[in-house]
Amino acid sequence: MIEEISIENVGVIASARLELGPGFTVITGETGAGKTMVLTGLDLLLGGRGDPAVVRTGTDRAVVEGTFVVDEDVAGRVEESGGTLDDDALILARTLPAQGRSRSFAGGRSVPQAFLAELAADLVTVHGQSDQLRLRAPARQRALLDSFAGTGALLTDYRGTWQRLTDARTRLEEWQARSDERAGEAARLRAGLELLEALDPQPGEDDELRAEAEKLGNVEELREAAGRAHAALSGAGEGAELDATVLVDEARRSLEVPDPELSALAARLAEVAYLLADIGTDVGAFLASLEADPTRLQTVHERRAALKDAALRLGVEGPDALTEWSAAAAARLADIDGPQDGGAALREELASLTARLEALAAELTAARTEAAARLSAAVDAELAGLAMPGAHLDVALTPLPEPGPWGAESVALLLQPRPDARPRPLGDGASGGELSRVMLALEVAVAAPDTAPAVRPTFVFDEVDAGVGGKAAIEVGRRLAGLARVAQVVVVTHLPQVAAFADTHLVVTKSTGEATVTDVRRVTGAEREQELARMLSGQEDSDVARRHAAELLDRAVMAP
Repeated sequence: MIEEISIENVGVIASARLELGPGFTVITGETGAGKTMVLTGLDLLLGGRGDPAVVRTGTDRAVVEGTFVVDEDVAGRVEESGGTLDDDALILARTLPAQGRSRSFAGGRSVPQAFLAELAADLVTVHGQSDQLRLRAPARQRALLDSFAGTGALLTDYRGTWQRLTDARTRLEEWQARSDERAGEAARLRAGLELLEALDPQPGEDDELRAEAEKLGNVEELREAAGRAHAALSGAGEGAELDATVLVDEARRSLEVPDPELSALAARLAEVAYLLADIGTDVGAFLASLEADPTRLQTVHERRAALKDAALRLGVEGPDALTEWSAAAAARLADIDGPQDGGAALREELASLTARLEALAAELTAARTEAAARLSAAVDAELAGLAMPGAHLDVALTPLPEPGPWGAESVALLLQPRPDARPRPLGDGASGGELSRVMLALEVAVAAPDTAPAVRPTFVFDEVDAGVGGKAAIEVGRRLAGLARVAQVVVVTHLPQVAAFADTHLVVTKSTGEATVTDVRRVTGAEREQELARMLSGQEDSDVARRHAAELLDRAVMAP
């Protein structure tokens, strides 16, 4: 609830202080006097966009400050931000320089502008032309019905379950996707292992085959080289008298003299002779093993090609890595084929959450269906008294293909302005005045007199009486006064029939001299009669208008 608003240098307002009562407050004044600036100041205070153009000409900044009575939730959020309450009252402030960025304060602490906007949602409900547009939104209509039905706790439970169900579905899809990936991987591993089982590669086999292929492909060259070497070592073939073994043995014998050094050299030559003999034997064996075998050479080439092809198909670096891949693939396949119970657990969780959501959706649908009938009847009764006889508000619930985040049905408010017209969505064919009255009827219907909270909510209506006059205007005032029994109601109006029902009457006046100055003052008694007379006839000094104003006030006092 708003206790007081102080405005400095906003538009034509140099300085104004508005003391708002707990009930019904009206703000009136001549056209152009600055009533709009009062609402502009309130919008700034509630975190609205700060336009430097609203700063009063010739001043460097606009300042708006307000005192609010708040509930424990709002007080706690302010304290969490570092602010404090002043004698249980929250002071909000906003400064808007002619140049530069605005600053916002809550409980004496500087806060972001967005924080004021967040608090505003719990402090004040402003109804104006833009709010008529918002009332057309399905989400706003659904929220209004849920507020009337009192489904807050049920809806919270439902939305939490819906979110958990959505998360479970996502996890199952991810698990299933990974399961499909694992199945594909297992198939690839099995195919690779089957290939290697048939191929049976051995460690180092490719190197051995490469050497064998080189040997078989160069038999004649190897035979010639080995033959020459064998002849030189063993004396076989031409030039045998010059073989290395004979020459080394002759040198060894020559050194066998009684000299220690030469004897040592002779011993070493003996070792050389033995080594040459061994080499000669090995070269002879190699020479004997050489045999041209084209069939074996073709087999070796084919085997090497098969090993290389397997390496390419499995994506490993050469045939030597095949045995290592085989061992790793077997281990991975055993892991994939192990127990897989994650999917079953997720499906069980999904089934449980689905059943829970369906039960909550059915309960929510039943509550909305019952509330829709009550809301429709309550609004119809209000509209009948607001010069819309025969008008009907249809609260339509349309089942959705499957439960969504807000329930199993969509909510739509359809207005039937007269019995012979078909129901149409709000805003389709309804005038601004009709929408204003529908909004008022909805607020009165939702705010039940026996459910007044400890801290009164605040409703601000701008042009709620647009397109209304005569008897309908009296009914608008009567219903605003009824709403003020459970809430603080602030109305900017140009209708005396509405203003007469107010508990507090504030008048915005403008004086023109060297500079245009707007003032806001509270009027009572004769001054209030004079303001109502001005609103009635444009002549505050007219006796007829004064008597009519007094009559309006008397009727308002006696109204139920």
